Amino acid sequence: MNLNFRKGMFHGLPIALGYLSVSFGFGIMAVKSGLSVFASAMISVTNLTSAGQVAGVGIIVAGGTLFEMALTQLIINLRYSLMSLSLSQKLSPEFTLRHRLMVSYGITDEIFAVASAQPCLLTPSYMYGMILVAFLGWVSGTVLGASAGEILPKEVTDAMGIVLYGMFLAIIIPPSRKQKSVLFTVVLSALISILFRYVFTDISSGFAIIISALVSASVGALLFPVKDDEEEVQKQ
Repeated sequence: MNLNFRKGMFHGLPIALGYLSVSFGFGIMAVKSGLSVFASAMISVTNLTSAGQVAGVGIIVAGGTLFEMALTQLIINLRYSLMSLSLSQKLSPEFTLRHRLMVSYGITDEIFAVASAQPCLLTPSYMYGMILVAFLGWVSGTVLGASAGEILPKEVTDAMGIVLYGMFLAIIIPPSRKQKSVLFTVVLSALISILFRYVFTDISSGFAIIISALVSASVGALLFPVKDDEEEVQKQ
């Protein structure tokens, strides 16, 4: 077995273990929403993103349109394009267009973080090894969670269902404590979501997510603009 591939698998193991527990919660949530175990697993296979999957299930349950689904996924997962652009600066000459397209499927927050920390150029075999292990952890966790959701008592599945939301909180709380701009954007987005939940109830869940994300991000960018390096140098 290729040395870089084994190295990638080794680095992907902690990611897979984390994915296993989180996707277990997604599997339970998907089955509780009325999806089958197979449908839940196929969502994880074809859309390797927790936030996108949760939003997608909500749109499916609400009977949203394909356009609504596509636009929601585009906005939620747009960050992966930026991550891929960043990683493109660290790719070895072995990365042909075919390899780039295949690896782009598995660029998630965690894989991006681990790949970015590597001191050497990234090879296709290294990325394939890490993505494969992480993929297996995510999909197997979904299948286990969905299967458990069909047989476990409602009290247990309700308790396990908060795992996914716990992960989201773990993502937003640390940066919110450090940066008031992040805290403001998170709170604004939550307030807008609450308005759609209890006031503007005619707006579908998919478009509510889209509007909440766009408005909060736009207002946050206007009130807390990020200064580039040149401006910082001029001030010094």
